[in-house]
Amino acid sequence: MTLQRTFVMIKPDGVRRRLVGEIISRFEKRGFNILALKMVHMDRATAERLYQEHKGKGFFNELINYIISGPVVCMIIEGDDAVSVVRKMIGATDPKEASPGTIRGDYALSKSENVIHASDSEEKAKTEMGIFFQDVTEIGAQARM
Repeated sequence: MTLQRTFVMIKPDGVRRRLVGEIISRFEKRGFNILALKMVHMDRATAERLYQEHKGKGFFNELINYIISGPVVCMIIEGDDAVSVVRKMIGATDPKEASPGTIRGDYALSKSENVIHASDSEEKAKTEMGIFFQDVTEIGAQARM
């Protein structure tokens, strides 16, 4: 097992539907540490930076408009094999394919409004954490005090 950090974001539909506490609770019950957490209303430039890999795809503008439609909750989560375990916990992007018991399987209403985002690799996690949390290196030390 490898101690890792990953980036997780509860999307506008999750915030609107008051699922923030329930989702955070799932990660804590699984034994993960929440090292950093904040609610932000993302601007278009930040959203485009976060989802730059999808630029040019047919759904890009819809995705960006959705992400900036309301506040999101951004987190840095730490724990054993955090990247892969968190991805398993959130489930498939399409809620029709997400297993019951996963966050999307239990709460997502559609493929476009699917409650949560999580980094899919350690490299991506570092990039995404850096977008929302300026000094990621100090966060762990502060969280353990």
